[in-house]
Amino acid sequence: MEVAIKVIQFLLSLSILIAIHELGHFLAARYFNIKVEKFYLFFNPWFTLFKKKFGDTEYGIGWLPLGGYVKISGMIDESMDKEQMKQEPKPWEFRSKPAWQRLIVMLGGVTFNVILAILIYIFMLSITGEQYLPAKNVKYGIHADSLALEVGMKTGDRILYINNEQVDDFMDIPREFIMGNARTVGVERDGEIVTLDIPDDFFSRIISNRGANFMSIRFPFMAEGFVDGSPAKDAGVQKGDHIMGINDIETWSFDEFRAQIGNFAGQEIDLQVIRDGERKSIPMKVTDEGQIGVYLKPLDEIFEYEKRDYSFLAAIPAGTKKAYTTTVNYLGELRLLFRPEVKARDSLGGFITIGSIFAPTWDWVHFWTITAFLSIILAIMNILPIPALDGGHVMFLFYEIIAGRKPSDKFMEYAQTVGMILLLSLIVFANYNDIMRLFR
Repeated sequence: MEVAIKVIQFLLSLSILIAIHELGHFLAARYFNIKVEKFYLFFNPWFTLFKKKFGDTEYGIGWLPLGGYVKISGMIDESMDKEQMKQEPKPWEFRSKPAWQRLIVMLGGVTFNVILAILIYIFMLSITGEQYLPAKNVKYGIHADSLALEVGMKTGDRILYINNEQVDDFMDIPREFIMGNARTVGVERDGEIVTLDIPDDFFSRIISNRGANFMSIRFPFMAEGFVDGSPAKDAGVQKGDHIMGINDIETWSFDEFRAQIGNFAGQEIDLQVIRDGERKSIPMKVTDEGQIGVYLKPLDEIFEYEKRDYSFLAAIPAGTKKAYTTTVNYLGELRLLFRPEVKARDSLGGFITIGSIFAPTWDWVHFWTITAFLSIILAIMNILPIPALDGGHVMFLFYEIIAGRKPSDKFMEYAQTVGMILLLSLIVFANYNDIMRLFR
């Protein structure tokens, strides 16, 4: 059921993003009186799920959810309509228009994707506000894993400064490390501020571990509820119990418990809990998967979150700024792919990777947050100067404006073919990576 919900959210989000992107091309083309022959959501090789013609344009839905397209008359695109290009240019065709108009048409898709992200952020901020966990409110500090221990951090440290600047949002901390920006970290330990230097090779270490074995928020493992057939509930664990030990192993925090419980898969244990200030030992059997079937108490009930509320007018600049910050952050992450320690070929992910970031239950706030983020990614990826992408057409248009002449139709056909082969190969490889990760 959870997988089905993720798939539905993914397809809905993808449909919105593709429709908006193609609408940008469509409206720009129609504004300059360029004929648009087809407007399709998803690709339709061999057959079409639905189609209907209105005016000069055929609207339809394909069966292959790898994208969508508008077929603009007189343009070399994925349709590879060579017969049309052999005829004399017509006044309503793309190729008959001046370069600056064609440039606007090609930029229409990514522009609409950016506008969509901004609008989503504006409406979300005006309706729900922005909740975040201040670093100063992470009262139990961090759980330091092996990588954090190597640079001198300890479990229980409260990270308050990065590069001698105070941290506001705790979630900015792991990002600064993963982006390779952290040079020093200031932690509160035993009531004192301790400054630690981050080694130059720490970025390589954290990337080679894919961010694992670093650190996480430390919090007590408080039972909030139970899954169906929970062995912990059957044994007598109650809501509100602080689970803090397995046999004689102390596991005060959830991370400590999670690190140990897998070692007792399928075994009988004495689960140590604190209930109403008293310690109790509860005999039970761990499942063969190393689970006890307990839901965690939500973090917003353990920590004091803060919230920024916005009126609709105040949300306009705030939403625009959020879209800009998200774009800059993603460009920074994209830049990391060119660093040898990242191993870009292993980092690529396909539809399974994208679909996994949606929530397993229907959450509209999470859905629109992910959709806005994916809209920015789609805009950035489409503007890359690769033939068959919008960015490839933009690159050739800039060449035409600067050189004063167009690339030949034959060259554009070859470029489009090469670009499509590259893109399809990339899609196949990314989804192959996803499948291999599932087996691993």
